Amino acid sequence: MSRPRTAPTPPVTARGVRTRDRLVAAARVVFERDGYLAARLVDISKEAGLSTGSFYTYFAGKEEVFAAVVEVTQNDLLHPGMGRVEDEGDVHAVVEASIRAYLHACRRNARLLALLEQVAHVDPAFRELERARDETFYRRNARAIADLQDRGLADASLDPMLTSKALSAMVGRMAYGYFVGPPSERRSLSFDELTAGLARMWTNGLRVPDRAGEPVSSRAREGSEGRDRR
Repeated sequence: MSRPRTAPTPPVTARGVRTRDRLVAAARVVFERDGYLAARLVDISKEAGLSTGSFYTYFAGKEEVFAAVVEVTQNDLLHPGMGRVEDEGDVHAVVEASIRAYLHACRRNARLLALLEQVAHVDPAFRELERARDETFYRRNARAIADLQDRGLADASLDPMLTSKALSAMVGRMAYGYFVGPPSERRSLSFDELTAGLARMWTNGLRVPDRAGEPVSSRAREGSEGRDRR
């Protein structure tokens, strides 16, 4: 398989953008219904209410349109739209709201995530898309962790990137197993229990003070000073 890429000549008119979006939405339906290998361009075109010739105006083939579907999914996961938090200074509430929004996005995209995992096993290009998404999460969460450390709200002895990778991987794999795994996963734990549990593990891992205001330990602050000296 060749490397997935977006259409070489993106549409410049509003009508062209709408047509391309119809094809991407139709492709998602067909991929989720038939799987990647069995999906046919003629079925995607039919689902979109377009001719196969119209498909080739926007995409060179199946890999390109699948990459476009994956891009929409990745954007939803990266920007799921966090719900309103009454007190934005409440780290526990912000973490829980962020994880809840991410889990909702995983639930919306569960079938596509399962399909992407399968395709990534056989196509290095799609493996790279997964890796790039993970790296984006790692960097973003590392910045958030470093900010909490600077504010004295997280254990300053922790390496932000290493901690981000560990906590992000925990949430990502738990979410994948919950929504893509067997139904028994969802029967054993409610969505709210999963959200609260992951949020608590995240804040515990960072040693965020509890809502009563218990401070981060002096050992953590000393660790930060030592890191600064290095």
